[in-house]
Amino acid sequence: MVRAAPAPREMPPPLVVTVMVVVALCLAGQRGGAAPASGPASGPADPSLGVEWLTRFGYLPPPDPVTGQLQTQEELTKAITAMQQFGGLEVTGVLDEATLELMKTPRCSLPDLAATRAKRQAPAATRWSKRNLSWRVRTFPRESQLGHDTVRALMYYALKVWSDITPLNFHEVAGSHADIQIDFSKADHSDGYPFDGPGGTVAHAFFPGDHHTAGDTHFDDDESWTFRSSDAQGMDLFAVAVHEFGHAIGLTHIAALDSIMRPYYQGPVGDPLKYDLPYEDKVRIWQLYGVRESVSPTAKPEASQAEDHPLLPELPANRSTIPLRREGPNRCSTHFDAVAQIRGEAFFFKGKYFWRLTRNKHLVSLQPAQILRFWRGLPPNMDSVDAVYERTSDHKIVFFKGDRYWVFKDNNVEEGYPRPISDFGLPPGGVDAAFSWAHNDKTYFFKDNLYWRYDDHERRMDPGYPSEATLWKGIPSTLDDAMRWSDGATYFFRGKEYWKVPDSTLEAEPGFPRSIARDWLVCGDMQSDAPEAEEGRAGARAKQGKHDESRSENGYEVCSCSSASSSSPSPASWRVPMPGGTLSLGLALTGLWTTALLTGVL
Repeated sequence: MVRAAPAPREMPPPLVVTVMVVVALCLAGQRGGAAPASGPASGPADPSLGVEWLTRFGYLPPPDPVTGQLQTQEELTKAITAMQQFGGLEVTGVLDEATLELMKTPRCSLPDLAATRAKRQAPAATRWSKRNLSWRVRTFPRESQLGHDTVRALMYYALKVWSDITPLNFHEVAGSHADIQIDFSKADHSDGYPFDGPGGTVAHAFFPGDHHTAGDTHFDDDESWTFRSSDAQGMDLFAVAVHEFGHAIGLTHIAALDSIMRPYYQGPVGDPLKYDLPYEDKVRIWQLYGVRESVSPTAKPEASQAEDHPLLPELPANRSTIPLRREGPNRCSTHFDAVAQIRGEAFFFKGKYFWRLTRNKHLVSLQPAQILRFWRGLPPNMDSVDAVYERTSDHKIVFFKGDRYWVFKDNNVEEGYPRPISDFGLPPGGVDAAFSWAHNDKTYFFKDNLYWRYDDHERRMDPGYPSEATLWKGIPSTLDDAMRWSDGATYFFRGKEYWKVPDSTLEAEPGFPRSIARDWLVCGDMQSDAPEAEEGRAGARAKQGKHDESRSENGYEVCSCSSASSSSPSPASWRVPMPGGTLSLGLALTGLWTTALLTGVL
């Protein structure tokens, strides 16, 4: 005989349960007392927001998908208690004023706990299986007082906080692939953690793992990101980045009030050059990766000295102050000692100075920066360089001068340098040019009318060199330098001219040589950097519409220019001073260019 199923126990529909929870929260939040007639109410304006907040950050499990039933009052009390304990508040079990205030505090998007209907616990820790990690800023803030280079410098230093004490090494890359992709996004950006405008959730990062978003770090572009500002002014980008990169290498949130991994924004943490992680954060990251050699787990490291590390710019108190023009070579009328692609950017070296074009082909500053302030470890009396290139094998940067060479990791020279160029199998007398060719992953050295091919991976010269018969047709027999650019072509420089040779043809394109100054460095036919010429150009700009040099809000010179010569249209992706094309230099730097700034971004 088939027994009839027992009648289901009667329960209120989901909407009624929700209302009951909200009413319970209202009563608990006000502790039975009515709000005074004047002044703010002590209870939450919308208690359902407390439920949503507790669910989003892992204190409550999501609603039951089968019944639609929400949590009981007992579950809510436990969730509020856990949140108060984690947040360092007095434990009351109700949504009191202090609890609601903490809920309003800007914070990381990631949950504090991993809540299920069975238990509530901290998320499991994960870590990277490799020790060399690449990173890149894929998208920048669209409306920010921080320029692109300031953002990149702050990312560099925020990562350096972690690499200084662990075996991890971080290097910036220019290509589309990086272990840690950094973006500034708004609202729903299709990763499951939508932003919510100013305040609220300000950033998040994904833990290491096999998923394609592992390590990716996102900042809310609706926030007012700042640097070296007071607590009341915006959101300190360095402080938030240190926290998020902690997630990107495997750390979860922690309740300790002094920890950088506390989920709530705690304001600026001080100078990036002197910041020292709280000891509890050090212990947790050491448990994942171990201690970096030369780092003592028990001794507190001395604060970094400005002269030992790259400097970030000081924001002038009077933003209308314009620094005095530095003396240096005229980019528009000189030839160059060396040209190199480093981290996907172009560097033009002359004497003790260099100019720089970003990966988007933007000339960072009309005025040059000093080589010795950027790369620390070159001889102080060095008055020029012969050649520079970035090794593809380990992204280290190699400088040549005479019979010696130096190897840099980022901006700091490696121990044991300089060394003789005979290490490469090169004869005495120095080199004229050097570049790594992605076409075959070999490095080429040029001297007079000879060239050599070197294998950086094997650390040996290929047999059969030097050779006089160059691979590239239509270029001069002697060179100042050469570099490969991201458009799939190699550029050869001699005097004030350059030649473009596509890898597909190995022959200089028709119409070359062309002017380096005009196509790369935002120069017209009669342009000069001399002060007397500056005054003369100022009156002509409004009529010509070709060159619009301006001052940024903090007084450093930036530019926004269009090419005076455009004999042939450039590819759509070329938006700056590139061969035969239109320049569009809306500089993202917004004037925070100084030599010191850039030392942090390589």
